[in-house]
Amino acid sequence: MTDATILVTGATGTTGSRTAARLLAAGHRVRAASRRSTAAATGADPVRFDWYDPTTFDDALSGADRVYLVPPVGEPDPAAVMLPFLRSARAAGVRRAVLLSSSAVPEGGPAVGAVHQALPGLFDEWAVLRPSWFMQNFTGDHLHARSIREDGTILTATGSGRIGFVDADDIAAVAVHALTDDPAPDRDLILTGPAALTHDEIAVIVSEVTGRPAIHRHLTHQELYDRLAALMPAGFAGLLADMDRALAEGAEDRTTDTVHHVTGRPPHGFREVAERELRRR
Repeated sequence: MTDATILVTGATGTTGSRTAARLLAAGHRVRAASRRSTAAATGADPVRFDWYDPTTFDDALSGADRVYLVPPVGEPDPAAVMLPFLRSARAAGVRRAVLLSSSAVPEGGPAVGAVHQALPGLFDEWAVLRPSWFMQNFTGDHLHARSIREDGTILTATGSGRIGFVDADDIAAVAVHALTDDPAPDRDLILTGPAALTHDEIAVIVSEVTGRPAIHRHLTHQELYDRLAALMPAGFAGLLADMDRALAEGAEDRTTDTVHHVTGRPPHGFREVAERELRRR
């Protein structure tokens, strides 16, 4: 890889902060972009960046050769927001773009699927990371993590559906390779952990690791929608509730060897992550 600057958007978020830290540890120059312009890791160059404010684009892109793209959270039409920035990035000389998408969203699909579809036409080198649901949903600031801490429950409409939950550290490890390896992947990469688990199994592991009871409370699709709609726009609540229904029907009951293939080591299991991130609390 050339001695280039890598722009990391969402640099204070779950995968962006981890990606920035790994890039810096490997000796790369990193511009850490966020709305608060706070460095995600020691040594990063912080820069203010807001998907909804085009006046922040030029400073963020100055000198950047590669970019890690974290879509705006909760945006129903990411393409409308992201494509103007991506065109600016291409014009500014960015050659490689790595997009964070989702295993549930194929190329050309809804939401960020349209950005995925546009990426190969905009950049000479690219990759799309399509991780399954994050293990950090149960350890960080997600609704599940908060409900575990507050009353020992995980509330979903996933039933007994299994999901190949993936560690955000593993996503970041793959992101670093996608940003720096030659040649670029030029494809999408579906990322999972080593095993597909139900939320009931997740609750058992959380209970064993923390020593505090945790249960999975099974909701109907309507009950979940009503709960989410009280917290966020109705359209986004409906999208999330529909995803849970798809999970209940087995849409994410799979594992892949992508993390191992890209990084040379197996992905972390949920118990390992829970012990790392919950036991210390």
